Amino acid sequence: MSTVPGRAAVAVAYSGEPGAFAEDAVVAAFGDVERVGFPGFRAVFEAVTAGSADAGVLPIENLVQGTVREVYDLLLEFDLGIVAEVVVPVELCLAALPGQRLEDVERVYSHLQALGQAERFLRSRTWNLLTTYNTAGAGRMIVDRGERAAAAVLSRRAALALELEVLADGIQDVRDNRTRFVIVAALSDDGLPASFAIAGGPPRTTLAFSVRNEPGTLLAALRAFAERGINLSKLESRPSRSAAWEYVFWADLDADRADPACAAAIAALEDVATMVRVFGSYPRAREPDQEL
Repeated sequence: MSTVPGRAAVAVAYSGEPGAFAEDAVVAAFGDVERVGFPGFRAVFEAVTAGSADAGVLPIENLVQGTVREVYDLLLEFDLGIVAEVVVPVELCLAALPGQRLEDVERVYSHLQALGQAERFLRSRTWNLLTTYNTAGAGRMIVDRGERAAAAVLSRRAALALELEVLADGIQDVRDNRTRFVIVAALSDDGLPASFAIAGGPPRTTLAFSVRNEPGTLLAALRAFAERGINLSKLESRPSRSAAWEYVFWADLDADRADPACAAAIAALEDVATMVRVFGSYPRAREPDQEL
């Protein structure tokens, strides 16, 4: 069982029911620790902020559907840092109450991301696709309601745990589909998040920044990294929510913020940006087929 130095066993929050892919991510990162599922991403942030959980595990990006935008927005809203990441394979199935057949299904429930990851299969029939807060939660809802003519898109593990019958397996559009999860923790007095002993690869730094809406300002921001040899493995924008048609840029750097070149790049960025927030430096996740 992983522990934080000087603390008791770790308690980890995740979004969803037991059997959710987020729970798989908790186990992959921490082992068989105490873990609690919450109904939604915001509730995970709130639990970590309140101190009722040492860390929270949240999906940040899927190989097929891309960024989980709500998580990016919540990272800006809450004062938490990113301490690690983990990549989890995502294999989806369609499951329903025992005795149901594919021909009986009229409604399919799941998280929006999962529905999108199985779009090719789901669009092959005239089902009503309905979103829920979580994949395993969709299965739980069907069980609790005893809802027939309904099915859920979820993991086989969750389906079997809920005693649902698998009607179709491996329905994801991409065979090696996977999701990257980040692990968030509260910041200490020095402004850095707690440290967890989670194995990984070379360092990654995640930050967000804004620039004036003027010609050349984004170029100047990116030049801060290019001139110091810092690679940006990811860059995308999100609405700032503070002003119409203003944006926040999110970047993943292939470097540690403590490295002199990276520290100098961030300092140069601060000279041209209107806002810079560094969420943390942490080891990049190993892919599921890589040995640690």
